[in-house]
This record gives sequence, C-alpha cells and structure tokens, in this order.
Amino acid sequence: MTEEVNVVVVGSCMTDLVSQAPRLPKAGETIHGYKFFIGFGGKGANQCVQAARLGARTAMVCKVGKDFFGNNYIQNFKDNGISTAFVEQTSEAATGAASIIVNDAGENAIVIVAGANMLLGEEELQRVEPVLGRAKVLVCQLEVNPHTSLQALQMAQRNHVKTIFNPAPAIPDLHEDFYKASDIFCCNESEAELLTGRPVTSVEDAGSVGLELLKKGCASVVLTLGPQGCVVLQSADKTPKHIPTTKVSSVDTTGAGDSFIGALAFYIAHHHTMPLEEMARRANLIAAVSVQTTGTQTSYPFKKDLPPEMF
Repeated sequence: MTEEVNVVVVGSCMTDLVSQAPRLPKAGETIHGYKFFIGFGGKGANQCVQAARLGARTAMVCKVGKDFFGNNYIQNFKDNGISTAFVEQTSEAATGAASIIVNDAGENAIVIVAGANMLLGEEELQRVEPVLGRAKVLVCQLEVNPHTSLQALQMAQRNHVKTIFNPAPAIPDLHEDFYKASDIFCCNESEAELLTGRPVTSVEDAGSVGLELLKKGCASVVLTLGPQGCVVLQSADKTPKHIPTTKVSSVDTTGAGDSFIGALAFYIAHHHTMPLEEMARRANLIAAVSVQTTGTQTSYPFKKDLPPEMF
C-alpha cells in the first residue's frame, strides 16, 4: 500500500477525552457535565483521516506509546484505510492525550499533553523519504517537534512534492523558513493573530493579515474564518479572495479546521489543475458537514456521504 501513497501526513495523534457540559468551567470551579466519550484526535491524524475518507491514498508518519491508546490508534488508522507503515510505537512516552470540554454553544477548551508525539524525529523522516518522493502532497502542523515539521516540509520541496503547512498550535516566533517551505500556508484567525500580532475580526482584516503572511515567503495563504468561510491569497496576484461557505447549525466545531485541511490535501492530490479558490470552496463545504455532528473524526464525512459534484 505504501508504494502508491499520494498524501503523506507528518504529525500528531492524540486520544481525545471529551466532556460535554452546559458551559466551560471558570478557574477553580467544578461543574457537572452530561456526557463523556473517548475519541481519536490530534491535528495530523485528523487531517489524514479526512483526506482518506474522501478517497486519497494516505500514509501517516507519527509516534504513539506502547499502551492501550497507542494500539487503538493504530487500529483506527487501519479502519480508515490509512497506511501504518510509518506509525511507530515507543515505550519512552505515553500516547498523546487531549482533554476537551465542549459547551452547549459548540465552543471548546482543550489541554493537550503531547507525549510520544514529541519523539518523532529525523530518523523516522529518513525512512519515509522514498515514499514521500512519490507522493503528491505533504501535510504538517506544529503538534510535533517544530524542527521535525520543518525538516519534513523541506524534504518534500526537494522532492517536488506540494506542501500544506498548518501552523497550529501557533507559536509567535515561528522560524522564517516555515513560510518559504509552504506551498499552502493554512491557518485560522487566532493563529494568524499570534503570528502577525494583528487581530482578525473581519474578512477585510483577514485579507491584510494574509498579505503580511504572503510577504514572508509562502506561495499561497489560506486563512480560515469558521462560519465566514475563508480568504485565499496567492503570490501570483496577491489579491485576497473571500470564499464564503453555506450557513449550517453548528453542533461541535472541534476538528473543523483539520477537516478543511484534509479536504484541501485530497483536492491537491486528485485535482491538481483545479484553481485553489475552488478547492477552498469545496473544502469549506466538507468542513461545514463536520460541524453538524459531535466528535472530531467521527464527524468527518466519507466520499459516499457527499454529492458527486464535489468530486
């Protein structure tokens, strides 16, 4: 299966421990929730699962613990048709975990403990290079060691593989090489604000902040704006283009940004001549489907759940 992978994701796996409560607790406060479940998360794995469910042949490059959560995660990848040839288990750290509280408005508060994710490094990347060289797209984020993500992006560029970089969770002093190594630099409003120091409260703000990110050396920037869709900028013409999305009633927004990026990776791999604006429009629609169901990966649509004109 690894022979013909077209989307490679280097990134994180997290076990999500999710509590639903009427509201988010204040500091020092204990409140009663009404539902608890364990799910599969982590930005990298989420993005990989969404791309796979749309029909991309995917491989995940990650590290999990030699524990119950790690074993379950490997099975989850297999269940989603994702190659696990580069999923490694370590006894040096636990599988990454995220404690998530979701309130009745669909907003969330999250604490993550990266665990085994931080042990992913150069050795693992060298093993994946032959497969990466034949892929169409590489996707990276910042839930693993940033140096590992940067090395992966640069390795992809050397192999003429398109790169999508999602600077999440954002760090204010992001190394400038990340921008140069990004064919598509895709972030949300809060990440964009942390990277540029400028708030994004409107579509207009997104356009000017996107322009600032573009100047740092990315080939294109996609700034996601939740219910307002996204703004796309490309170095060729530098005009911000607002891509609105359909109005839906949101149940749980957890992982919607990852659904968008996974969809974008799928379109780049399978419809590489499609304009980026059209890819973003379709990715908006797929992310909008995901927010209408509770959970992260459980809310991600399969190809069969979507209208044929999306493909």
